[in-house]
Amino acid sequence: MTDVRWLSPDELQAWKKFVAVVELLPGVLDSQLQRDAELSHFEYFVLAMLSEAPDRTLRMTGLASATNATLPRLSHVVSRLEKRGFIERVACAEDRRATNARLTDAGVAKVVETAPGHVTTVRENVIDPLSDSDIADLDRIMGRMLGTIDPERRFNPAVMAEPGA
Repeated sequence: MTDVRWLSPDELQAWKKFVAVVELLPGVLDSQLQRDAELSHFEYFVLAMLSEAPDRTLRMTGLASATNATLPRLSHVVSRLEKRGFIERVACAEDRRATNARLTDAGVAKVVETAPGHVTTVRENVIDPLSDSDIADLDRIMGRMLGTIDPERRFNPAVMAEPGA
């Protein structure tokens, strides 16, 4: 491997800081959500994505895409949330082979109850340390990185699939 383009000192410094954020931030988010809502960050993310979907319903495949999860992982988490009364699985009216996940009224209440603490944690740890220009840069940079590591745009929570899609 003599043709390796090693990182410059500036690139290495930026990379190490990026890795530190990637490693530390999930723990910060999980800790707050576990303490305040008895949810993992991923469980909350699943509930939040359903809360933003039309009719609070998505096909399991669409929900997997919106949360960047494999179907087996998502199915396991949905089962746990189903047992707690936050989600229900319903047959897809457009395709009998598909299953939809629907946020229940209790799930909506859980999201409404949990969101303020989660947003405060995100704001304190990610948003507030940045200027408006930093936020624009972060959005641009994350978009470019996602374009490279997810060129097929499988993970795109900003674009929700229709319930029957």
